[in-house]
Amino acid sequence: MKYSDNIEEVAELQPDYLGFIFYEDSARNFEESSIPEIPSTINKTGVFVNADINFVIKKITTLGLQAVQLHGHESPEYCDTLRHTQYILDDVLLKKPEIIKVFSIKDSFNFEELKPYETVCDYFLFDTKGKLPGGNGYTFDWNVLNDYPSTKPFFLSGGIGSNQVKDVEKFIESPASKYCYALDVNSKFEIEPGLKNIELLKEFIKSLSFRK
Repeated sequence: MKYSDNIEEVAELQPDYLGFIFYEDSARNFEESSIPEIPSTINKTGVFVNADINFVIKKITTLGLQAVQLHGHESPEYCDTLRHTQYILDDVLLKKPEIIKVFSIKDSFNFEELKPYETVCDYFLFDTKGKLPGGNGYTFDWNVLNDYPSTKPFFLSGGIGSNQVKDVEKFIESPASKYCYALDVNSKFEIEPGLKNIELLKEFIKSLSFRK
């Protein structure tokens, strides 16, 4: 789930991850110097797009990010550097963040692209290919994931909305979801960029039978 202006209300829903977007071309770009206090059970996640690696390292260190989501063309070497960097703040060694590498899908996908990233990231995330690196607001053909060759857990993303509960449940019941670790939701639950519709989120979470 991506950061919103009503962050306290979102945090009350206890998402496993809460994303903060650090991308100037995004209407949701997070420019604050600190992150509001949220429960320790929620992973603060930085979302980056082809950012200078030193910029990412600085954000991880100063904001205490517990995960990074890489939406650009970041190389395996880039991911490996983030994975092996020591993050120190005020002489305290911080826990290394989880690395989530994003891949965009439309009607097909060459899963060979995943192989160089297998050992340098913790999760894959599959999003919809579009004009923007994320936040396009529509889904890709989830049947493509029937051919998923890896055992690495992945996030399912891309325009997931409240009207897709049955579709999500059908996917979760299918073999394609065997390694699906999480759902990533954002734009379909916004009143405007950066402002979440809390009631819609509550209804969506409540409606998912596998969460009950």
